[in-house]
Amino acid sequence: MTALTVGLVWAMLIAAYIWLDAALAVMLVLGAFTLPALYDLIINPRSSLTLDADTLRWQSGRQHAEIALSEIDHLRFDTRLDMSVRLSVVRPSGVKIRVPYPATPPHAAFEALAKEAGLKTRRHHFSLMG
Repeated sequence: MTALTVGLVWAMLIAAYIWLDAALAVMLVLGAFTLPALYDLIINPRSSLTLDADTLRWQSGRQHAEIALSEIDHLRFDTRLDMSVRLSVVRPSGVKIRVPYPATPPHAAFEALAKEAGLKTRRHHFSLMG
């Protein structure tokens, strides 16, 4: 999907330059906004989250973590205004560890698996901060 989007944006910029006689400098500046997406396409970072009988692990790009289930008080699922769901691991001390969004699995299925593994979960809807 990212490759299609970047290709479409570039095609539109080239078309604007050729047929609409758009300024090259403006097209280059607009094209620069696609560079982070192009970087992700080239690097192709891997993300994963695994939950087994003893441990919750995740990896996203260069970030990775491993937490024993005994060190988790609960999992917090925050639904944002854009309807995305962010996942945090809350330790008994109250410290929250945010799971990177690319490593977050579909929340409904993961919440069921977490409950099955004996983890408490909490849902928070539409919080602006947190």
